[in-house]
Amino acid sequence: MSETEELRRRMNALEAQMDALLEQITTTRAVVAINDRDVAEFKTEQRAQRQLLMALRETQVEQGRKIEALDAKLSGKITALEAEMRGGFATVLVAVQAIADRLSESEADTGSETSGD
Repeated sequence: MSETEELRRRMNALEAQMDALLEQITTTRAVVAINDRDVAEFKTEQRAQRQLLMALRETQVEQGRKIEALDAKLSGKITALEAEMRGGFATVLVAVQAIADRLSESEADTGSETSGD
């Protein structure tokens, strides 16, 4: 084989390697572009999820404040209602006691009338 043929063979081999490398570079660039797009989509979704979580947090904080206010308001009303009920029960007790006293007096009067006959 002559030196020229050897150089041509080597040059053809190098050109084939260059073509393979160029194809690999093209494929790698495509993969990188796809990965970049995927990462961008992931970041967008992550940002949206973060915003959603922050909105949920704000809602929960607001609802917590409302629940605390309602609890305080309800506790005050329950305390007032308990006091009113106790007062009502005391009034009923006095009335029942008065009825019992009158019944006792009536029985005593009836008993003395029957024993006097």
